[in-house]
Amino acid sequence: MKFAMLPKPWPRAVAELEAAGHEHVGIDADPDVLVYHGGADGFPEQLPESVQFVQFAWAGVDALDEAGVMRNSGVRWANAAGLYDDTVAETTLALILGILHQFPRVKPDGSTTRDIAYETRYLIEDMTVAVIGAGGIGKKLIEFLSPFRRHVVAVNRSGRPVDGADETIAMADAGDVWGRADVVVLLAPLTKDTRGMVDADVLAQMKDTAVLVNVGRGPLVATEDLVEALQNGRIGGAALDVTDPEPLPADHPLWELDNCLITPHVANIPRVGKERIGGLTLSNWEALERGDEMPTEVDVEAGY
Repeated sequence: MKFAMLPKPWPRAVAELEAAGHEHVGIDADPDVLVYHGGADGFPEQLPESVQFVQFAWAGVDALDEAGVMRNSGVRWANAAGLYDDTVAETTLALILGILHQFPRVKPDGSTTRDIAYETRYLIEDMTVAVIGAGGIGKKLIEFLSPFRRHVVAVNRSGRPVDGADETIAMADAGDVWGRADVVVLLAPLTKDTRGMVDADVLAQMKDTAVLVNVGRGPLVATEDLVEALQNGRIGGAALDVTDPEPLPADHPLWELDNCLITPHVANIPRVGKERIGGLTLSNWEALERGDEMPTEVDVEAGY
């Protein structure tokens, strides 16, 4: 296999692929595979005819899809699903604990300690956690939640049982989940069907003590509706690693809310991708060579 890597080579990935007997070449040297870790605006306007598949370094490819990057029907596409499962799940657990423990309200001088003591909540208090979009990250999160006394409701597209979950429900049948959960975790991909899935109607169904945690994509949530729900105490709080818009403007009202914890899309970091993308590319190439579907092949119609 000849492979190109854009926008620039990641040395560890190149070394791993070369150690497996493959050749690193430029994009103009008829590569079989393009490993791409940039944005939509930097993607080649025309791929060489030699390219059999493109390996993206990100799990979510919605921005690339919306920009028309995957328009070449003669090429197959693979995302990095699974590459960041453990790091994103760990960050998600931290966000859950952070918002339940009232971290946005903590002041170093201890002046808020007394108030917070009465409002802090704990996962060990028999909470129901709904994992919306229980794929690889969701399964890892459920594993990380296992030491806590909690009831996990996994929601996925098919309704097929998810290991470790107490219940698994198909997305189409999940209408009552919003009102049952103490913690709602959003891990769904961004598609035309999931955009704005958490809006005023959904927020109105949630418990007034419930917290919403979004580590999927910012546009899964109608931001203005969330702001209003937080301001009015309609829900207990939110913890967001992704937002819409992203990044949030400095004067956005979410920054002012002490029941909202925000991190700037740091759940999956480039270092992890650089360390792991080589092995994933090899796995996908080997499947392609056998004539099989690649482990992380993108369904272009579905958008993920």
